[in-house]
Amino acid sequence: MSPAGESYSPENPMQKRWIRRFRDDDEFKTKLVCFPHAGAGAGIYRTWPAGLPSDIGVMAVRYPGRDDRFDDPFSPGLEALADDIADALVDLTQYRLVLFGHCMGASVAHEVALRLQERDCPPTALCVSSRRPPQALADRRTDYGTDEDIIAHATSLEPNIAAVFEDPGLREAMLPAVLADYHLTAGYSGGRRPPLSCPIYGYASDDDPELSPEQMRGWADMTNNAFQFQVLPGGHFYLKSEEATLLADLGDVLDSIKLGTTIAP
Repeated sequence: MSPAGESYSPENPMQKRWIRRFRDDDEFKTKLVCFPHAGAGAGIYRTWPAGLPSDIGVMAVRYPGRDDRFDDPFSPGLEALADDIADALVDLTQYRLVLFGHCMGASVAHEVALRLQERDCPPTALCVSSRRPPQALADRRTDYGTDEDIIAHATSLEPNIAAVFEDPGLREAMLPAVLADYHLTAGYSGGRRPPLSCPIYGYASDDDPELSPEQMRGWADMTNNAFQFQVLPGGHFYLKSEEATLLADLGDVLDSIKLGTTIAP
């Protein structure tokens, strides 16, 4: 149970505030919770249920300051954000709970996994995508300059969003979340963390300017369990162009978790 004694229910106010359910109820004993990247909302995962096994619950975290939480204040730091999400997810650990995060979302998902483990209810697995492990963040870029510099960096990774920033109305709606998340990740120091007890599944692309596949392999040090890693074609946002391939692999992972045949340490 959560500290507030709240049970798992779609109508639970805290869970409803933090979790968007695309396909989920008590019948889904294995549940995938997806963490968006910087500037994004839960809706980026709305197409995922169609590509995953039909008996898997699929949901995404709803960060404050965007979408239908537009009026909620941004979190003061990545670790504070993880505290709140862990509070919202703790009751879901009565099921087989799998966390997936891309880029910033991978760091948030990992910090949430650590907090759940501290409460003796770790997730069943952690899936991380296109993000260095915390012990390898020391030499990363943290100063992105002006708002325009941040926009330029974001569009270099995801050219399709350039049109959003060219539209004054869309820019006004989207830019605050992008800036807040860039500052959130810049303020996250990373460093050594206690190893998780669950397996970690890593994903990266072969043409990502933000990190190399070898850097992603450092996630193996973040678990006392097994680590499995796959490289897919594409750039930083390979998970869009290679969505079918990624979801096919995630589907196999989720099926193995459901059957209790996860990779051995």
